[in-house]
Amino acid sequence: MSEDLDTLARTIYGEARGESISGMEAVASVVLNRLAFSRRKGRYWWGNTIKGICRCPYQFSCWNKSDSNYALIQRVTDTDIIFCICKRIAGRAISGLLEDNTSHATHYHTKSTNPSWARGKIPCAEIGHHLFYNDVET
Repeated sequence: MSEDLDTLARTIYGEARGESISGMEAVASVVLNRLAFSRRKGRYWWGNTIKGICRCPYQFSCWNKSDSNYALIQRVTDTDIIFCICKRIAGRAISGLLEDNTSHATHYHTKSTNPSWARGKIPCAEIGHHLFYNDVET
């Protein structure tokens, strides 16, 4: 399995394993939208690979070593059916077979939080417990 596929699957698992398939697909879409945005703008603040984008410090909380999900995504294996679903979604995303259900969002957060970057912004999608945004410039 490629590092990009493995990292994307672990990101989906860490960020959205409690969501519906649509919610998990939405997280994958955000990663791919960031990659497309970076390439289009020629600015690689998030990184220029899926792995780099997912693991960019403080972007996807499950990769923060202080986050409770970090240890979980490090040890999850194919014996976890949800992780297997995440791997299938990641594979579809990387293959270009995943429809973007977020309206090209590059950011999201749970409904229970209100990060400073989202203040004054209007979500472009609401999927499960997450709000998605496509108008956040970095």
